[in-house]
Amino acid sequence: MTVETYPFNAAEGLDLAPAYRRAQRTPGPVRVQLPFGEPAWLVTRHDEARFVFADPRFSRAMAQERDSPRTTPHNPVGIVTMDPPEHTRVRTLVAKAFTARRAERLRPWIRELLHERIDAMAAPADLVAELALPVPIAVICELLGVPARDRDRFQGWSEAVLSTNGLPPEQIVERTGALRTYVAELIAARRDRPADDLMSGLVEARDEQDRLSDLELEQLCIALLVGGYETTASQLANFAHLLLQRPGGLVELADGPDRDRRAAAWVEELLRYVPMAAAAAMPRYAREDVAVGGQVVRAGEPVLVAIGAADRDPGRYPDPDVLDPDRDSRGHLAFGHGVHHCVGAALARIELQESVLALAERLPRLRPAGEVRWKTGLFFRGPQTLPVTW
Repeated sequence: MTVETYPFNAAEGLDLAPAYRRAQRTPGPVRVQLPFGEPAWLVTRHDEARFVFADPRFSRAMAQERDSPRTTPHNPVGIVTMDPPEHTRVRTLVAKAFTARRAERLRPWIRELLHERIDAMAAPADLVAELALPVPIAVICELLGVPARDRDRFQGWSEAVLSTNGLPPEQIVERTGALRTYVAELIAARRDRPADDLMSGLVEARDEQDRLSDLELEQLCIALLVGGYETTASQLANFAHLLLQRPGGLVELADGPDRDRRAAAWVEELLRYVPMAAAAAMPRYAREDVAVGGQVVRAGEPVLVAIGAADRDPGRYPDPDVLDPDRDSRGHLAFGHGVHHCVGAALARIELQESVLALAERLPRLRPAGEVRWKTGLFFRGPQTLPVTW
């Protein structure tokens, strides 16, 4: 059986690699080899992706016991590696902080924050440095209770956690260690001086309710800090880049009485359309023999799900490579599916909706002002710099 070298996507740009289309025309999953770990099955079609995500016969925790397929030298840790009931226990502690109702209450503050950032911008500007990074960082740090003076330090730490081959190993170790030290110090500070924030609540769950181990508490806080802003920041820059390539895209959003509805529709379609991840990640291991798309995955074999390809599956979305805000984009997998569905999805949606609305209302003449420089060596694709003027 042929085993293809993986990842398929190039680091620069947001194109979906042709190899995914070939895989979708192949019955069942295909075999791939990542830079590290054992070979895996790769799922690229939408219905099979949802099946693997939701079926309890597939385990994330088993990856910790194996040389799991991955793009980094190290295995992920924390909540993303857990199965129920451990996953349920930990997720329950944070889910109430990210409900749609709580996220909606933050909308006015997020809108004000965006407008403050735009007020401070002067043309020409780098939209990543001025908007796409600082806003999501401010939001997640506000939720967790990270002091404002410390927020600028997270970009370098996050790049270390998410690096595939862009940083030397010694820098990854150094920056990851610095992040762990900082989080441990912040946890200790919240023990001494609790506040009205999520981290204080997690510390209480650890100390008084005994619902987290010390290691789980540290890993969870790191996952929330890094995952809570990096994905949204990357997508905000990606969305802006694509809207700037579409004549009248921002003007269309700024006009009309149904701007909120149009912004929501645009965000859902952009979430479906953008294959943000450099590669499929977080393998699921079959606990027993399971048929996936007519192919039997044997017990103990890993399966990877290519979300970007599944959301461009022509069997699910007609003309999937066309960016169409009028299509029904429901059911996309940008936030995952099943028990590992992104806990911060509601908050991310609000940040992205308010961001495209703020750009449309305040900067309808926004246009490119130079070449985009793309991130390389990181798990999430997107502009490193996005020069604009207006």
